[in-house]
Amino acid sequence: MSFYVYIIQSQIDSTYYKGSTQDFILRLKQHNTGLSKYTKGKIPWRLVYVEVHPSRAEAIAREKALKKIGGERLQAIINSNRNL
Repeated sequence: MSFYVYIIQSQIDSTYYKGSTQDFILRLKQHNTGLSKYTKGKIPWRLVYVEVHPSRAEAIAREKALKKIGGERLQAIINSNRNL
């Protein structure tokens, strides 16, 4: 089974949220219906980045790495060919 790392962007204030999941479409729906405590105050969200990983451990490690990145470097990742 594949695991995904995703980045969503708030359409309210353009902030980003980074996460990992097995179903990024379902997870986006959860963010946009207020089921995520952290993101419910900035609805609506749009999916801007997805990458696939073969294991949960790899996806979580990548998520943690992405959470340390911001600014131009994060924008370059979003615009990269790694983005599904």
